[in-house]
Amino acid sequence: MPISATPTPSPLLLTPKDHVLILIDYQSQMAFATHSIDIVSLRNNASLIAQGASGFGVPTILTTVAEKSFSGPMFEEVTTPFPGQALLDRTSMNTWEDAAVIDNVNKIGKDRIVLAGLWTSVCIVGPALSALAQGYEVYFITDACGDVSIEAHERAVDRIVQAGGRPMTSLQYLLELQRDWARTETYDLTTGIARKVGGGYGIGINYAKSMFGAQEG
Repeated sequence: MPISATPTPSPLLLTPKDHVLILIDYQSQMAFATHSIDIVSLRNNASLIAQGASGFGVPTILTTVAEKSFSGPMFEEVTTPFPGQALLDRTSMNTWEDAAVIDNVNKIGKDRIVLAGLWTSVCIVGPALSALAQGYEVYFITDACGDVSIEAHERAVDRIVQAGGRPMTSLQYLLELQRDWARTETYDLTTGIARKVGGGYGIGINYAKSMFGAQEG
């Protein structure tokens, strides 16, 4: 029999309520040695996903490593959208080996994990492979991650994908949370974030609105 299409989204698409976002080690010491992406773009993309997650009410864990003794504070672009939220500081390079983080993952109770942070080859590979081994679905935002070299970042992405992780980008993450411009309650949120930190797409939104009074949808 022929396949019959229905207007139904794939279950592989993310929704604001089906995952936990873990933002890892966006700190000065890690950023100093990051060369796979320029720091301005990295901070911009991290800001985009943090604002998107906060605005859509995505459960989010913020975690650092050796914040006071070595690595420095987390980027304000990441922490500002979550006022008053405690940062979970670790000694382990692998976030998934930290009991406090795992306690939070279990309390939130989602079986999908979305990861972003520094560095891809250590602080993203570790929790990605560990979560996959325990049966979680893992997505990771590649252009909000960085590493000491392009080679290090790309090999880390390859390793996670080979293990079953699903790569995506920061703007893709934001638009996947919105998904339908008829969802008017989050329209201004999504386009507002894009206008501020959405690169050329955001400039296009400003242009269309200013010149023609146009909008998505």
